[in-house]
Amino acid sequence: MKKGYNKPNLKSLYYDVEVKKIPSLNGKTIAITGTTTGIGYVAAKTVAERGARTILLNRKSDRSKTSLERLKSELPESNFENIECDLQSFESVRTAARKVTDLCINGLDSLCNNAGIMALKDTATVDGFDVQMQTNHLSHFLLTKELFPVLKIAAELRGDARVVNHSSIARYGDKKLKAEYFEKRGGNLGGDSSNMIVASITRKGRWARYSQTKLANAAFTACLHEKFQQAGLHNLKSLVAHPGVAMSDLQTTTVKDGGMSAWLARQMMKNGQTMEDGALAVIKCMTDEDAQSGTFYGPGKGLMAAKGKVVSFDLEKFYDNRQAKDLLWRKSCEAIEQDFIV
Repeated sequence: MKKGYNKPNLKSLYYDVEVKKIPSLNGKTIAITGTTTGIGYVAAKTVAERGARTILLNRKSDRSKTSLERLKSELPESNFENIECDLQSFESVRTAARKVTDLCINGLDSLCNNAGIMALKDTATVDGFDVQMQTNHLSHFLLTKELFPVLKIAAELRGDARVVNHSSIARYGDKKLKAEYFEKRGGNLGGDSSNMIVASITRKGRWARYSQTKLANAAFTACLHEKFQQAGLHNLKSLVAHPGVAMSDLQTTTVKDGGMSAWLARQMMKNGQTMEDGALAVIKCMTDEDAQSGTFYGPGKGLMAAKGKVVSFDLEKFYDNRQAKDLLWRKSCEAIEQDFIV
């Protein structure tokens, strides 16, 4: 009889020590996508505990309602704003962005593009794009564009504003961005194979599409960093994080959708870490006073960086190059049917 996938009982090694180093975030406003569970939930709770007004951007669901109630119960003195935002719909993202803008007359200090899905079936969103690419990158590209004015306000008023993207070690799965993944080809991008080895050879299947999205997250960071610097916006920072192999609902959802076996998920998590430790990289991107634009945070650099203490390192050349950045920006603007002028 096959065993199902149950989350392992892991112990956090770094979280409690590192969160004590976070400075007060009183007077700051931080918006985070995907906060109902896992890393996003930990990140939202952590910055709220340190005093930030925290805007939660999630698809409307019972899980979203329950997580908000839990946060308010655990942190009754904190300021949470809940805004419906379905990353599989550009219309929903634009509506959410207008609501965030209305809340942020004094600027938005950090936009954390955290939400993501992993190795799901080859299906299209209502806008026609691959469900993974739109959720993980294209809608975050649009959200960042729409919130760029309030990020600039925060940078001008308080001398520091940030866009934080969330990548993965899966960025190594395919080191070259391909234009077709940014186009309206959802449901026709390689099928539903869940074999990681086949994906690495043929560049097709669920994991190939996922790798493209995580590579896009890193390339988007490189684009923003370059554009901020060229525009003289030195108080605006572009950063990216990866969580290593961290316990979250990603594995559970992927197993249920057929993206990996329960056995493989269990084997992977033997070398993993808790969602608290996994959240530290993205938390540091939002809160580290010494963070420099164009920096990557994670539990080590490289394909085998599954767990460990968070370190910072430079963006990597396989996505921080002219060809990758030009493709990312051009195809993303085509997808949202608007120019993103920095």
